[in-house]
Amino acid sequence: MVMLSDHLCRIGWRSPPRSFVSLMTLYESNYIRLGWLIPDLHALEGNRVSRVSGDLSLYLEVLERGPYTLLFNLSYRFAGTGTGPEEVALPDMQVRVYHDARVAEAYSCADAPAPGSSTPLRGQLEQRWARNILLNKWLEYCAERGHRFTG
Repeated sequence: MVMLSDHLCRIGWRSPPRSFVSLMTLYESNYIRLGWLIPDLHALEGNRVSRVSGDLSLYLEVLERGPYTLLFNLSYRFAGTGTGPEEVALPDMQVRVYHDARVAEAYSCADAPAPGSSTPLRGQLEQRWARNILLNKWLEYCAERGHRFTG
């Protein structure tokens, strides 16, 4: 398997960190890192579970599929802390993939404000940065642990 590297994602020399242009580069890196876990994003359907020794199972559920986009939920599931058998999904993240642009964004994350909320524009940019940095690092961690969604 050939693993693409995201170190070649270029940020314009005048793009400050946490800017819109830099955020788009982060989306590009997310897409590349998703390719490490899901070699064929275009064919992804249904529910999948990746199990590796020494790590929690990684759960993926396709929520919506369009000709150019894909929305799915990605999460680990922990045993509940209450008295019942419920599971807690953390991080519980919805990821939207834009196939034509070859970018992926952390669309929403549990315990974070919903996209398009009444947060001022600068605050929305900060929230997107936080969600997508989390996704980027988590994807790298999952790939290093050996998680894959194939077949």
